[in-house]
This record gives sequence, C-alpha cells and structure tokens, in this order.
Amino acid sequence: MASLKAILSGIRMSAAMLVAAIGFACLLLSPPVQSQAQGFFGLGQDEPEQQFEVVDPTYYSVRFSQTGLTPDEASTIEDFSSLIADQEEPVSGSLGVMAKARSDRDNLIGALYSQAYYGGVVTIRIEGTPLDQLPPTAEFDRSDPVDVAISVDAGPKFSFGSVRITGDTAGFSPEAVGLASGAPAGSEVVFQAEDAIIAQLRRQGHPFAKIADRRIEADHESRTLDVLIEVAAGPTASLAAPTITGNAAVETGFIAEQSRIVPGRLYSPEELSEARRHLLDLEVFEVVTVTPGNALDAAGMVPVEIEVKERKMRYFGVGATYSNDSSDGFGIEGYWGHRNLFGRAEKLRIEGAISRIGETGDLGELNYSSAILFEKPGIFGPTTSFTASARALSENTDAFVKRSVRGRSGIKFKPDDRNEFSAAIDLDRSEIEEPPGGDVTSHLILSTPLEYAYDGSDEKLDPKGGYRFAALLEPAHDIETSASFVTGKAEVRGYYTPIEDGVTFAARLAVGSITGADLEDIPADRRFYAGGGGSIRGYAYQAAGPKDQDGTPTGGLSIFETSVEARIPVTDSLGIVAFIDAGNAYESEAPDPGDLRVGVGGGIRYQTPFGPLRLDVGVPLDPEDDDDDFGIYAGIGQAF
Repeated sequence: MASLKAILSGIRMSAAMLVAAIGFACLLLSPPVQSQAQGFFGLGQDEPEQQFEVVDPTYYSVRFSQTGLTPDEASTIEDFSSLIADQEEPVSGSLGVMAKARSDRDNLIGALYSQAYYGGVVTIRIEGTPLDQLPPTAEFDRSDPVDVAISVDAGPKFSFGSVRITGDTAGFSPEAVGLASGAPAGSEVVFQAEDAIIAQLRRQGHPFAKIADRRIEADHESRTLDVLIEVAAGPTASLAAPTITGNAAVETGFIAEQSRIVPGRLYSPEELSEARRHLLDLEVFEVVTVTPGNALDAAGMVPVEIEVKERKMRYFGVGATYSNDSSDGFGIEGYWGHRNLFGRAEKLRIEGAISRIGETGDLGELNYSSAILFEKPGIFGPTTSFTASARALSENTDAFVKRSVRGRSGIKFKPDDRNEFSAAIDLDRSEIEEPPGGDVTSHLILSTPLEYAYDGSDEKLDPKGGYRFAALLEPAHDIETSASFVTGKAEVRGYYTPIEDGVTFAARLAVGSITGADLEDIPADRRFYAGGGGSIRGYAYQAAGPKDQDGTPTGGLSIFETSVEARIPVTDSLGIVAFIDAGNAYESEAPDPGDLRVGVGGGIRYQTPFGPLRLDVGVPLDPEDDDDDFGIYAGIGQAF
C-alpha cells in the first residue's frame, strides 16, 4: 500500500500534470498563440453571432404518439420534428405556433416516406383542434405553454415494384444500386441510388453527369413503388490547369504544383478532393477550396479554381511540464517558427527546453535541449521534402549523463496520405558518462536511418478504427571507437470500435533489436530501455530492464513491449480507460516475451478541439525494491 505521504504527493502531482497538459494543448498544438490564445481568454474573439429578439414570444409543449412504427422508426420520425427539437425556444405569437406546425407536418410526411410509408397520415392538433380547422387568425391561451399534439399513423409499408434505369446507364442495374424489386422502398434509398450513379459516372470522367428525369408512382393497392430514373452522362473531359486565387505570400506556381492536379488528365472528383488535402498538409493555408467549373472551357477542358486563405506565417509558443520522474521534474520550453520562409512553404522552427527544475540545485545537472529544424517541401516534385536539423542536448538520467551536438539531413517521400518513407544521414558527437559519476567516453556516430510509416487509422489523435505500422532500420558506425551496429525496430498499433460511439479497443506491439556489437560497445544512449508513460506504465522511465549490481539501468540490445486498452466513453467530452502494459528490455539481441514486467491501471480522457487530454495512473504488478508504488502520466492524445 502506498503511504499517506505518497498518496498526497500523487494528488498534488496529478493536479500539476493536468494543468501542464492543458497548457501544453493550448500553447503547443494550436495555431499561432497570438490569435488562438486570445480567444480562450475572451480577447480578440470573432464577432458573436447576432441574436434576434422574438416578437410576442410564445411557448408550447409537444405530445407525440404513433401507430404502426417500430421503436427505431418512431425515434427516426421524431428526429425530423422541429416542433419537438425546438420546444424550449419561443415562437412569435399564435401565428408562429401554427406556421411551425404546418412546416413540421411536411417534415414528418417526408420522414414517413424515408421509411417507406407512403400512405401514412400526420395529424397535428393545437389546443385540441386539428391544424386544418384553425382559422388563420386563431389566438391561443398563453398563460401556460400552448398544447401541441402530434399523431402519426404510419399505414402500410411499401416495397419496390418496377424499377428501370434508362439513358446513359453505363451498365447500372437496379440491384447494383440498391433498388431491387421487393426491397423496402424508402425515399432515401432512391436518392442514394441516384447519388451512386452520378458518383460512378464522374469517377469515369463525366464531370456533368446528372439525373435527367425521375418518375415515382406509389400503387396503394399493391403497396409498391414504381421507379423510373433517366441518366444523362454528358461528355468525358480532362482537367485544365488550375487557377489560383487568394494567395499573397505563397508562390502561385508552387501551389499549382503541390495540388498535384495534372492538366490533361481525365476528370476525377477524387483528384480534386486530394488536391485540397495536399495543400492543407503544407500547413500554410487556413482554408482551401477546390471548385470545378460548371461548363467546359474553350479548349474543351474542365476549369478548376483553387482559392486559398493563408495562415499567419510566424508563430511562437511556450509551455510547462511536470513529472515525478527524477529525469524530468518541472520543465519549461518555448519555440518560434516560420511556416513560409522563402515563399514555397519552407518551415523553420527554433525550440529550446529546460527540465529537472526542482530535482537538483546544481545548474549543471539540469536537462537542456535546443534545436533548429528546417523542412522544404517539393524538393524533387510534390511528393518529396528535404529535411535538416541541428540539436544540442545535455541530458541527465538514472542510466547515464549525455552531452551532445547532432545534425541530420534527409529526404521524405510521401506518395499518398497513408504511406511515408524517409532516409537521412545523421552525425552525432557526444560525451557519455556511464553510470552517472562514472567514466566518460567520447563518440562520433555516423548513421543512415531508414524509416517507413503507414497510417491506416481514421483519426490522428483519437483513432477509433484501423491500424498503424512503423519500422526503423539504422546502420551506424562509431568513428571514435570503431564499433559498428544496426538498430531495427517495428511497431504496430490497432484500433477497433465494434459499436459506433461505444468502447474502443486499442492494442500495441513493439519489438526492437541491435546487432553487430556487444552491449558494452554500444553507446548507452543508443541502447533500449523500458518503463515510463510511453512504454510500461507503472514503472519509472528506464526502470524496467537490465541493471547493474548497484541497481543502475544499463539498457539492453533488444526490447519487447505490448499494451491493450479499453477506451470507454462516459459523456461526449469525458471518457475512462483501463489498460494493461507489459514488456522488458534484454541484454540479448533477441527479446524474450516470456520474461515481462507488467503494469495495470486506468485513466481519464477529456476531449478538446486539439484531441484528448490524458491522465493515467499505473501500478507495477511485480515491483522491485526501488520501484514506486504507482506512476502518474499526463499528456495530449491517446497513449498510443
């Protein structure tokens, strides 16, 4: 059991970490803090939506009844009722009640059609009198809310009878688009079938495909719906070079190139949709609209207009963090950046951080880091980017003390929104003291990291479905010690939500290995360590894995980690999580999944526009003498 002192410390710590996480979300994940942060505190906000005063405000109450509908159908019909949805809001006088009732009756009849009820009757009574029997000048007693009663008699359900698709059918059959004879004849099914036909024709290069005629007849005696749809495909056409508007700082030719719209290529709505996404991915535009013309140009091509709204190009931010781990403590960090350095979306970012504040009184034992990051998109066409970085680091951990200067340059290749490849040359000059207070060794490591990532998930910060995969292969050579080694690591993450808006099950598996050199020849910072918020919750950073006789972590040549979470929504903004983490680092090149350290726990998630804020508490199931009773972890986004 944790001592009272430890529990009180944990409470203080969790509050501080939650505040830090909220601050981090606002400052580090938002657009430029100059504009975004002001909105949070009520300064410089957009003009509020204009409110119009209701003349002669009149309130009403609604009673709803139905016959012939299933519970699900009845719920759907009610959702169409504006009287029910808006009954907390007043209308303008008795005339307003009647006008809303007449509009609502049309809505409900349309809702019955959507459920394949074409003989249904909707009756609305106001203060007991049917709507059609009320005089236009009727006045109701408004000392209490006006009584409105809605009665729906669904009548018989209809099915499709004769269904024909004529004109430029392109091989469409009624069954292929959901209009099979004998199936329930909901009106939405007809519209969805038409949308599917038009979408398919446009994917085949017909930009002006349309439904030329539609005839629908309900036979009340046979309770069937006969449908005739006439299709006009129109000509096939190619895309013209896009016209760019709205830009001031970003070069027009660069925008056209990055849209990846190829003049002369057959019209494709998917290509236009992807063009918008490609441009937003550059992070220099706040809004992008891609609009095809409604007629062919003089060359017989489809004109395309791209309109952009640029973001503020300079930004800055500051943040604070806190952790009970001695390698972190309290920390502060800040950054400045430019999104469009030379007019072609070149990104420059300068950042710095200090941590371990409060963990030590010696300035030399604080953790310091600084970096300059640069990225130039479109270096060899729109799918490639050049990246470069320079970093300086002073790091104090339980396993080692490191001082280093590191530079890297490379190429990223992103052929689509799912796959990304990268290759780089990395040079790291460092001095490492292992263990802290022990001998100092110098290293000059030249490496060529090769990385691949696939993102098949449905969301970035809070995925509900799909999976992600990442792999790293990094050959390295230590020029100072002549040691050569290769680091490899692979990780897969999966997400599954069996019921919409229900529990999400998430799983993670990671394995890694270093080959080519003995453990003592691998610099301490290049070895694998296990434990901490991104590894095995319940254990401190580097606490799970090989240790020397004094209990100092030594790191390993391999690692195995796995996690399973159940993410349970409680409200629209609040959720809880239960998790099991397991893993270890090993001295051998091959991990041993049978030798695991296990942590269990739970946490809360609070949804924000930036993704969920995360607060987890983990407990080690097999702690050693120097392990804590529990660990608290905070962050932004899901744990994995």
